[in-house]
Amino acid sequence: MASLTTVPRPTTGWDTLNDTVLDAYLARTDAVLSKGSPRTARTVYTAMHGVGKDVLLAAFARAGFPAPDLVAEQADPDPDFPTVAFPNPEEPGAMDLAFAKARETDPDLVVANDPDADRCAAAVKDGDDWRMLRGDEVGALLAAHLVRRGATGTFAESIVSSSLLGRIAEKAGLPYEETLTGFKWIARVDGLRYGYEEALGYCVDPDGVRDKDGITAALLLTELASELKAENRTLLDLLDDLAVEHGLHATDQLSVRVKDLGLIAAAMRRLREQPPTGLAGLRITRTEDLTEGTDTLPPTDGLRYTLDGARVVVRPSGTEPKLKCYLEVVIPVAAKADLPEARTRATALLTAIKRDLSEAAGI
Repeated sequence: MASLTTVPRPTTGWDTLNDTVLDAYLARTDAVLSKGSPRTARTVYTAMHGVGKDVLLAAFARAGFPAPDLVAEQADPDPDFPTVAFPNPEEPGAMDLAFAKARETDPDLVVANDPDADRCAAAVKDGDDWRMLRGDEVGALLAAHLVRRGATGTFAESIVSSSLLGRIAEKAGLPYEETLTGFKWIARVDGLRYGYEEALGYCVDPDGVRDKDGITAALLLTELASELKAENRTLLDLLDDLAVEHGLHATDQLSVRVKDLGLIAAAMRRLREQPPTGLAGLRITRTEDLTEGTDTLPPTDGLRYTLDGARVVVRPSGTEPKLKCYLEVVIPVAAKADLPEARTRATALLTAIKRDLSEAAGI
């Protein structure tokens, strides 16, 4: 088998970029953050063996944040990714070293990039230990922060992300759009001010980077943590506030990896030919076959179910041999004291939806 190094390359026809591009990018730090905002939050950072470290450190230094405590074992690029089974902050075990560093240094926030640094993950102290925030939680936090800062323009997200963003935008009187999965769709939204999708992708500075960007997202999230710290509050406190204001939006995912791609086609066919009428005891009030498109979405291979207090989207993965099911339940919350019970109910519903959907799809 021929090596990639044997593939002939043209010797002319492109420009080699220099550090002026990086300098221009770092200069937009001032556009991402609010003038005079607190910059006190302490962070632990992992680049996950990728390329993010130097740029993030430069951006944090320019912004005036404390220098992050690095997860040394994962700080420098290494194509073998020796400390993780798979270099994605969402994967089980990938954040273990970051959590160990956080237990040692007790920061306000743990931040992680994936290896090419276009995604941003975050973890917070919850009780006596650390836990990852879901992508939808970070998406809502960044949206609430931008609203609080008086942002204008359209807030957008993919259809598999939490509907909480729509409620935040509506309450703020801001335009809101749903798109198909992927930033190739989110980036096309007219007047985009903020876009995100649940898989840890956030576009917080579309005038600078009209795509998901893990560095600017980390800057904005650390600014938010700093502002809350100045009020003796945390990111979890703000999530509680959003749940009381808009309802608890709990999300989860059912992902089935297969060796035979025919199993995915069979599952989609079964759901279309024998559509479920309810899941977890909740009645399905609307079924949309997205291959036909909608008034606002172009056609795609997927199904969307709207239930009484829940939503499910089922689609084949575009990059892996997986059938992916995105689940959300919304539980009204009258007061903060009601949140524990609401979370218990949400967890039970999500578990039951997974069970019933798996049975309906035959997977």
